[in-house]
Amino acid sequence: MHGAIRFAAVLLALPAALTAQDLAQRVTTSRDGQFRLSFAARPGVCGNGANSISIVDDDDEWEGGCERGPVRLSLRVTNGVVSDAHTYVGGRWRQATSTVTDLGTLPAGKTANDLLVLAERATDGEALITAATLADSTVIWPRLIALAHRTTVPIETRKHAVFWLGQAAGVAATRGLDSIAGDDTGEIEVRKQAVFALSQRPEIEGVPVLIHIARSNPNGELRKSAIFWLGQSEDPRALALFEELLR
Repeated sequence: MHGAIRFAAVLLALPAALTAQDLAQRVTTSRDGQFRLSFAARPGVCGNGANSISIVDDDDEWEGGCERGPVRLSLRVTNGVVSDAHTYVGGRWRQATSTVTDLGTLPAGKTANDLLVLAERATDGEALITAATLADSTVIWPRLIALAHRTTVPIETRKHAVFWLGQAAGVAATRGLDSIAGDDTGEIEVRKQAVFALSQRPEIEGVPVLIHIARSNPNGELRKSAIFWLGQSEDPRALALFEELLR
């Protein structure tokens, strides 16, 4: 009798153990297969369950039919690498086939970190980065900066990391973009993406950095790119720079 109770306790503990297992390790050791997982969405994230995901302002007086989280992610793994990924907010999973492993609801912060680890080698790294930015209770911009600098990561994945840095809130993100743009050892396309991302920051943060790049960066392409985006800003400081350069 006691043995049966102990056996039942072990069975009850198994799902928790599987859920707690490191997602990145689980995916890379599986070699091939398809996974489903869910995690809590950060405030404001909603979707229609299909191809639309939005970030809404909770201060708005109107809210449409956009359904709040959780974030649901489907991963296809080939040879231990994520080859395809789809992110949904809203809706619900259809009945899974026997070839799909459902990992259930995972901790948002840890999952976001694991997704960025998987993005370093993934064929579809951009989708993993986007999913990580939707996770609740996590700050991922330091990892995005590190990812953008890593030369072993596919360039499109690195450019996507820079894009999301441009959407991140705070002066610290702007400093990170400035470091990428000013990295003389980095690929020019990644650095130009950082210049564009700076143009998407609030003008009080982005414009001074763009002016600095336009004045002093040794790379002509980056200077031209910074000047172009300054021209779109209609900021008085940009006009003063243009007058200075033309003189």
